[in-house]
Amino acid sequence: MKRAVILAGGKGTRLKPYTVALPKPLMPIGEYPILEVIIRQLRQAGFGHITLAVNHQADLFKAFFGNGEKWGITIDYSLEHMALSTMGPLKLIPDLPEHFLVMNGDILSDVAYGEFLDTHARADALFTISAAKREQRIDYGVLHASEDMRLVGFEEKPCFPFLVSMGVYAVSRRVLDVIPENQAFGFDHLVLGYLRDGKQVEIAPHEGYWLDIGRPEDYQRAVDEWPQLSAKLALA
Repeated sequence: MKRAVILAGGKGTRLKPYTVALPKPLMPIGEYPILEVIIRQLRQAGFGHITLAVNHQADLFKAFFGNGEKWGITIDYSLEHMALSTMGPLKLIPDLPEHFLVMNGDILSDVAYGEFLDTHARADALFTISAAKREQRIDYGVLHASEDMRLVGFEEKPCFPFLVSMGVYAVSRRVLDVIPENQAFGFDHLVLGYLRDGKQVEIAPHEGYWLDIGRPEDYQRAVDEWPQLSAKLALA
């Protein structure tokens, strides 16, 4: 049975004033809260057990999702008593399997979550990051200069491609060995430590839809684009 941990303990400060009354993962997108969209996706992808890592307004999550019976899936909760960032909450969950999914509770995507985890597990990988392609366009003519300030090249409004972390990770239990107890420990701490130690971390580029709902304008975009995305996801 596939297992997922959804990180839902943040305070949603960037999304105020929307998050004054509701935590960000419970904000509605169409007919569902964001987090229910994710749970329905995971169930359709073969996940049978989801742990919600909660802190801020934990009782609201428990009241809404209960034990998951409504969705035909097991839902339980890991309660943080202090802010532990993105990877720290994993240390509080004692029964994680050999490989599992970790993801933020405030994203919309058409990632094939089950296939993503299966590919990672077959390779017995340590840590795999789902990554989205983005581009940064410079709205100026860019000058390339030599050390003595002579022009050696020119680009008119160049565009630079790059990959960004989507907040979706396939994780081996071996990761728990480097996560400290009762201490904030983020994705950045984990991957920078692995880079320092020469550990192999995988990247899985995703060509499809991804939106991190962090700011009011992102939330409005999610609402506007939901009809097209929901038709593609065909959530039951």
